[in-house]
Amino acid sequence: MAFRPLSAVAPAALLRQAKPLKSLFREAERLGRLQQLLEEQLQPAARPHCRVASWREGTLLLVVNDAHWATRLRYQQRRLLRLLQQAPEFAGLLRLQFKMQPSPGVATRPRPPRQVSQVGAESLREVAAGIRDPGLKAALERLASRAAPKAPAADSDA
Repeated sequence: MAFRPLSAVAPAALLRQAKPLKSLFREAERLGRLQQLLEEQLQPAARPHCRVASWREGTLLLVVNDAHWATRLRYQQRRLLRLLQQAPEFAGLLRLQFKMQPSPGVATRPRPPRQVSQVGAESLREVAAGIRDPGLKAALERLASRAAPKAPAADSDA
């Protein structure tokens, strides 16, 4: 018995024919259309930061990838809701909900390690010496250990 490969089917055709995929494809198209309507009402600068996540029971859930834009959109919520309710696709829209979700792959800048000055480290060590609580004492000593290393003193005996 020889293996006979199945004939290739275009992905778009497969999505339209297979029953489970068909409903998923329709939902994706619906969300795409809702996204398009949303973008028509958003400021051009806000468009890349906001996307439609779901629309259920009169609530439109919008995912915003930046806290700054989430705040700005919350301030504009009433106006945006009013504008969206005018579209037939948003008939029955009662409220907007915003969820902050940073974009994947956006790396934050690594923070430089914090250092304590020599004067601060000495003060922390003095305070730690007078503390009876071992946990607090250890924490203060760990903090004091973050002091910048002392620069070697230049010898003046040359």
